[in-house]
Amino acid sequence: QAVKPVCNCRRHGGMPAAAGSGRRRFLGSAAIAAIAVLAGCDGPGGSGSGSTRAPREIEASTSCELDGMLLADYPGPKGQLFYADATEPAFFCDTVELLNMLLRPEQVRKVAAAYVQDMGQTDWDQPHGHWIDARAAFYVRGSRRNGSMGPTLATFSGETEARAFAGQYGGTVLRFEDIKPEMVDLSGGARFDQRM
Repeated sequence: QAVKPVCNCRRHGGMPAAAGSGRRRFLGSAAIAAIAVLAGCDGPGGSGSGSTRAPREIEASTSCELDGMLLADYPGPKGQLFYADATEPAFFCDTVELLNMLLRPEQVRKVAAAYVQDMGQTDWDQPHGHWIDARAAFYVRGSRRNGSMGPTLATFSGETEARAFAGQYGGTVLRFEDIKPEMVDLSGGARFDQRM
């Protein structure tokens, strides 16, 4: 008596390739559709990584990832980033801190999105909202305006606003790709904080 094949592949005498190809096409299409849905589940905006998250607003209790300072208590632009493996952002009380995290050569944790505030649209002393993609922003380095940790990089969505700020307060206009890790070194940063 002949033993029936255990599997259905053509090699073992199962169904012919033509009969199984529709099922394979269906399963392949379903897998591709599932991947497409998962890739887009984080929403619009961000860093161009394919997986981004919308920025969150600062609340009275929102604290800095690095030093625990309450963001609402300090002037100047703030930052937030979403790690790919996190659902909530890491907040930073200063753009220097955010950029330091993004530009660290040893940074291996994947970043899904990073945001800074558009200081052309919000108040310097009490900034709220107006989040923009950190990698698309214009930065002003070396101005006379201080952030929570002292000297900071002012952030803007447009070059015109950045140049106007630099004209009024000094500094150099930079793009994200122009900023080097040594420009955002945090060594001794706490010495600038007058309220710690």
